[in-house]
Amino acid sequence: MKAILLLEDGTVFEGKAFGAKGQKCGEVVFNTSMTGYQEILTDPSYNEQIITMTYPLIGNYGTNRIDSESRKIFARGFIVKENCDYPSNWRNACSLDEYLKKNNVVGLEGIDTRKLVKHIRTEGAMRGIISSTALGVRKLTEQLKTYPGLVGRDIVKTATVRKPYHWDQGVIDVFGDRRYKTTSTYKVTAFDFGTKHNILRLLCSHGCDVTVVPAQTPPEEVLAQRPDGVFLSNGPGDPSAVSYAVDSVRALLGKVPIFGICLGHQILALALGGTTYKLKFGHRGANHPVKNLRTGKIEITSQNHGFCVDLDSLKDKGVELTHLNLNDNTLEGFRCDKSAAFSVQYHPEASPGPHDSSYLFQTFTELMDHRKN
Repeated sequence: MKAILLLEDGTVFEGKAFGAKGQKCGEVVFNTSMTGYQEILTDPSYNEQIITMTYPLIGNYGTNRIDSESRKIFARGFIVKENCDYPSNWRNACSLDEYLKKNNVVGLEGIDTRKLVKHIRTEGAMRGIISSTALGVRKLTEQLKTYPGLVGRDIVKTATVRKPYHWDQGVIDVFGDRRYKTTSTYKVTAFDFGTKHNILRLLCSHGCDVTVVPAQTPPEEVLAQRPDGVFLSNGPGDPSAVSYAVDSVRALLGKVPIFGICLGHQILALALGGTTYKLKFGHRGANHPVKNLRTGKIEITSQNHGFCVDLDSLKDKGVELTHLNLNDNTLEGFRCDKSAAFSVQYHPEASPGPHDSSYLFQTFTELMDHRKN
């Protein structure tokens, strides 16, 4: 069965359909990771995005129960050069094709993904529509015109949870299917803007008793829980559109230690008086070099974001810049000692990706220790 991808500038890619039947609009982006497609698909930060994998063969180890990073797939579509129909792995539960069908996600394979990625890098990430049912360009063009894109829209509200819940599962031993647990020393409230499960696992494994709350939770309710620290999660879309979260974080500054990742990093910056902007094609992959300005060391990081904090906007805000992207010199991390807050733009929990930056969870516990004492 045929499928098609139509971009807002009129560019068309035709290939073979896999996964679910249907059509969806979204922002077309690319990820340079060689593995970890299940974690990428289930990352809520990909809400309303159509993901293109640059690695040519995807699906060769199938999917399983453990590797999902959230309750479902938030991505609107999935594009690969070649989908493997015969996965081989001792943890495989179902093929990528079956997995997309179960989650109602349209897949497209057999196109020139290199051409698509080069086009996005040249022209920038853009709106697109992927379809395995209607293949007429004129009709798809009219439908795509109705899709507003991500800028200026709050799409966190469709990724966050509706009710608070308690998380007590540590990191997973995949060989024994066991979850490591440690004694809880710190009480942490985590804002869910679209959080990944491995972040919660690592917080738990570092001695945190984690209560996850919806993105719209007022600061008064957070302080009523008397947390030792507050965590700001990753999430999708334009941070400036999530004004209620910015207001909440601003109200919490100085009252409790704060640690933010990705969208949480951007929201913390906005709460401190900074600004954000949209990157041309974003950072998505598992091999982005970041320099730790405090130690001088280079960390290879996992990233997934289309917006960025304006480095200059944090000048005279009492902020220390701590991490810098070596590909394009964009801001990757900062700390505000006066408010006991710090954040990074990338993903120290990886999943998928390297573990160079996992020390940041220990930094969070040390910050809470300092405030306790």
